[in-house]
Amino acid sequence: MVTNVKLLKKQEIATDTMAFYFEKPEDFDYRAGQFADYTLINPPETDAEGNTRGFSFITAPYEKNIGAATRLRDTAFKRVLRDLPLGSEVKLDGPYGDFTLHKTESTPAVFIIGGIGVTPICSIVAQATHDKTAHKMTLLHANRNPSDAPFAADFERLANENPKFTYVPVATDSSIENWDGERGRIDANMINRHVLDLNIPIYYLSGPEGMVKAMRQLLVSLNVNEDNIKTEEFAGY
Repeated sequence: MVTNVKLLKKQEIATDTMAFYFEKPEDFDYRAGQFADYTLINPPETDAEGNTRGFSFITAPYEKNIGAATRLRDTAFKRVLRDLPLGSEVKLDGPYGDFTLHKTESTPAVFIIGGIGVTPICSIVAQATHDKTAHKMTLLHANRNPSDAPFAADFERLANENPKFTYVPVATDSSIENWDGERGRIDANMINRHVLDLNIPIYYLSGPEGMVKAMRQLLVSLNVNEDNIKTEEFAGY
């Protein structure tokens, strides 16, 4: 589906990270975890990277509007999007992608995520919580420090609402003070602390390309079945 959508709201959700909320088109259906391409219409500036970006839906399908989030790199697209007045329109093309929650509710889901790669997980966990599915879900979300972590408050709320969802924030900067969450890079010991049987879950990896590849290699080294690993790489954000 290709259509124009109107910007309704924008807000900072972490350091140099913003969320943008748009009107949902009539009869627009998507699955939690999918993404869409957004194209700026007649932007005041552009560069070699172009006027289109793909963003995962941060909102769940049951919600009234649709949303996207991004780190604010210094590109023409990000500058224009950041400053876009409310009421402005962008072109939406989607939905796309199959980074979606598996159907077998008796099989747990383990999300191992870096930074802004958590955006599709927002939609997945919110929809599963809304639908009261039986999926047991665990999210290990790595960020350099807590201020870099988008949607932390939302995941804490969902963990309180959904007893089958466990939120594990990870600060990779081990010098962070007054921090009760996990510290350091996600490794075998950390995964084993939060996943009782490594061979049972479906694993979802999302984030910077290097992290996704490293986490996949780690899981394979732990004898996880590669058929049980789904990946989504966020190149350049």
